[in-house]
Amino acid sequence: MEDKCEFCLGTMEYRRILARFRFMKETIYIENVPAWVCQRCGEQYFEAKVYKRLEAIARQRSLIQRTIVFPLAEFDMAMAA
Repeated sequence: MEDKCEFCLGTMEYRRILARFRFMKETIYIENVPAWVCQRCGEQYFEAKVYKRLEAIARQRSLIQRTIVFPLAEFDMAMAA
C-alpha cells in the first residue's frame, strides 16, 4: 500500500477498525478489520484479500448473531440557527 492518501495526501496507518460495509443495498458493520486509514481525513482502504473476505461475510449475513442499534437523525430535523 502506498503511504499517502489518494484524497488528501495524508499519512496512512495500518490498523484494525470497525468497518461499515455496504453490499447489495444493505449495510453491515464488521469488527477488527485490517485496513489502511488516513491519519488526516480518515479515508479507509482495504487490501484485495480483505475486501473479498468482507464480501464473503456480507453474503453470509444471515449467520450474524449480534445486532447493534443506534439513533438515526434526519438532517432537516434541526432548524438552522
